Amino acid sequence: MHLTGVYTAIVTPFTQEGHIDHEGLRRNLRFQVEQGVDGVVVLGTTGESPTLSPDEKKQVIQIAVEEVKGQISLLVGTGSYSTQQTLLQTQQAEAEGADAALIVTPYYNKPTQEGIYQHFQAICRATRLPICVYNIQGRTGQNIQTDTLKRIAEFETIIGVKEASGNITQMGDVIETIVAAYPHFSVLSGDDALTLPLMALGGHGVISVVSNLVPHAVCALVKAAQAGRFTEARKWHYQLLPLFKSAFIETNPIPIKAAMEWCGMAAGPCRLPLCDLSSTSAQFLQQVVQTLPRAWLGTYGQTQSAFR
Repeated sequence: MHLTGVYTAIVTPFTQEGHIDHEGLRRNLRFQVEQGVDGVVVLGTTGESPTLSPDEKKQVIQIAVEEVKGQISLLVGTGSYSTQQTLLQTQQAEAEGADAALIVTPYYNKPTQEGIYQHFQAICRATRLPICVYNIQGRTGQNIQTDTLKRIAEFETIIGVKEASGNITQMGDVIETIVAAYPHFSVLSGDDALTLPLMALGGHGVISVVSNLVPHAVCALVKAAQAGRFTEARKWHYQLLPLFKSAFIETNPIPIKAAMEWCGMAAGPCRLPLCDLSSTSAQFLQQVVQTLPRAWLGTYGQTQSAFR
């Protein structure tokens, strides 16, 4: 399995009563397939996975399998700060039919580089599911150093990394040293705004938050970069940049869920400890959303006034 292109980090839509909106999740997944993304990620940070019960996580995986299996790739976020819990969740995702797992560096307990290596080693030995490593120091407190990632990449089931360190120099080092040694290894941006810079260095695509709302536009950017049409890719980048910035004006996924709601898409509120978007941020984000071309949303949106 080779990860290239656009993979949408799917939000988990909730009803106003706080339950998972099953039908809304199905609509969102169908929209992603229709708009041509290469895959989706469920139960990631954007999907508020820490707030979901084990039964709810199973429901989300089952719905995703029913809606996208065999059409696009399905990645399931299975990481936690416990190696044993991560292993159990990865085995469950494998049993339910996931194509791959996205596994974040253990957070809060801040393992050493050797601990990070042994964490992935234990998981790779216990499951045959392909694994994409997720490196995001801002949420975990620990960066996966390139030498450590190269050791992890030696495992047969490791297929790539979602790079959200924010360090473009490190990303380039990963591409230069690891992809050269393991051609099947993919480097995907974990930050929408760094998709183009990463791909210019030889990266393979993005696990995107913004593509929940505008998958067609994000796909257009990535496809242009894949084809080496960087003038066109830059045009898409700068058109999308205000949305890239405003989508992270507060903690993800608060802004993207608000934008989706305004555009008639299934999102609903976040679960505590994440709360509603502040009025100041909402005003700023609305100004950005109102400038987006209506065609970017396809036929899904209901709130026509949100677009020109």
